[in-house]
Amino acid sequence: MEKKNIDWANLGFGYVPTDKRFVANYKDGKWDEGALSSDATVAISECAGVLQYSQSCFEGMKAYTTEDGHIVTFRPDLNGERMENSCKRLEMPVFPKEKFVDAIVKTIEANAAWVPPYGSGATLYIRPFMFATGPVIGVKPADEYQFRVFATPVGPYFKGGVKPLTLCVSDFDRAAPHGTGHIKAGLNYAMSLHAIVTAHAEGFDENMYLDAATRTKVEETGGANFLFVTKDNKVVTPKSNTILPSITRRSLLTVAKDYLGLEVEERTVYFDEVKDFAECGLCGTAAVISPVGKIVDHGKEICFPSGMKDMGPVITKLRDTLTGIQMGRVEAPKGWLKVIK
Repeated sequence: MEKKNIDWANLGFGYVPTDKRFVANYKDGKWDEGALSSDATVAISECAGVLQYSQSCFEGMKAYTTEDGHIVTFRPDLNGERMENSCKRLEMPVFPKEKFVDAIVKTIEANAAWVPPYGSGATLYIRPFMFATGPVIGVKPADEYQFRVFATPVGPYFKGGVKPLTLCVSDFDRAAPHGTGHIKAGLNYAMSLHAIVTAHAEGFDENMYLDAATRTKVEETGGANFLFVTKDNKVVTPKSNTILPSITRRSLLTVAKDYLGLEVEERTVYFDEVKDFAECGLCGTAAVISPVGKIVDHGKEICFPSGMKDMGPVITKLRDTLTGIQMGRVEAPKGWLKVIK
């Protein structure tokens, strides 16, 4: 199969429409079979539930070319489970996990020529999403929905290599207790936009959000989970019912324990103890894991021993091992890689 004529090494992290996308519609209480489409546009009523009351959710994942030439994607079943949970919380019809994985496979297969070659540093980003298409004017769930999956080739999230980030402790709240912080709802990300624009204007790369109830516990950033390393190499990640259950974070904890032999702990992390950690990272699909060099709390700096030039040693090993698994250089746990071709 001939790849698209793209300068893969200089590809940015943005939207490039590809040949096909998967589309399924929910009407009269059931989903249709869905099909691949060449149409990248969406036509909906001006009164659609997604436009009036933000009924939408999404997922993010990638397809890779492995060292031995196969096209694979990473743990799509977990993305399917998370979307099921998002749908339930938003009173949207569940798109079953099995159909979800099948739609992902069909989309990647149809866009195989867009999957970047091994070693290019680029990947094919996959975006499954669902939104309310049925018209609603009273505040209630819509009765019609559309599920779509599109793909777009992307370069590395950080051009020029991964450099330690500087974060600020945000004055804004990301998610309320008993709210929607634990699901991947579009509305959560809309709420974070003003906060991240403000952080960037003040010279920071990202926000650190604390819990809305007490503002004493570490939660996450606008789009990534935190992962800390203690001075005796224990890997610690915050636990909260308002944190999105990151698939990358869960995978990194398995890597830490089973591949690197490190002790791992998922627990409440108080902001007061952040200064005592040796390393800090942000983990998610787009960047895998990015090191944090400094956190600024209203002028007071917390500088990690790993510094502002390089990744810390444990985060480096975690990143190298997980990307090695994704690219086929390291043997994957059973079920982690879904082989497409």
